[in-house]
Amino acid sequence: MTDSQLPPLVFTSDEIDLLGNTADALTAYMGKPVLAELMDAEETGFEWVIFAVPLDVEDNAEDITVVQVGGKGARLLGNKGGMDIEDGDIYDCECLWAIQLSDLDPVRFIKIDETGDEVAWTDTLAEILPFVVQDEGLMPDDDDDDEDDDLDDDRPDDSAEGTEPFDPYRTRTLH
Repeated sequence: MTDSQLPPLVFTSDEIDLLGNTADALTAYMGKPVLAELMDAEETGFEWVIFAVPLDVEDNAEDITVVQVGGKGARLLGNKGGMDIEDGDIYDCECLWAIQLSDLDPVRFIKIDETGDEVAWTDTLAEILPFVVQDEGLMPDDDDDDEDDDLDDDRPDDSAEGTEPFDPYRTRTLH
């Protein structure tokens, strides 16, 4: 099999979900839309994804790397930063970074910064993402709640005199 006949490197469905969740988490963290566009492997032989923030009309693009995200048939991941994006819409964006797939053993993922430099290499996608994004709950399911009950016994009573208003063990109530 020649190089041109090798199957293209593509993200798995779990990796695509993780990339979409990362864009959503970044949107929440930054307080502005973060778009993640998945680029097809047809042209390069490997898929890659770019993370970018749409420019506001007041943004000065002089000192940032500007990329275009979107277009006809664009594959945007996640909830698109809460934006209502129609097929064919193109946005000028500030590039945050990109991740490309690699066939260099043991490297599967290469992180590219906004200037185009390779800055991280790994075989585990989560290692180069800014957040650990999981679908599972934040706390593991634990049928043994006795530990929590033991902690409650050590906490001071809310009505006790001398309890500080900002005591971390004080039960908070809304007024």
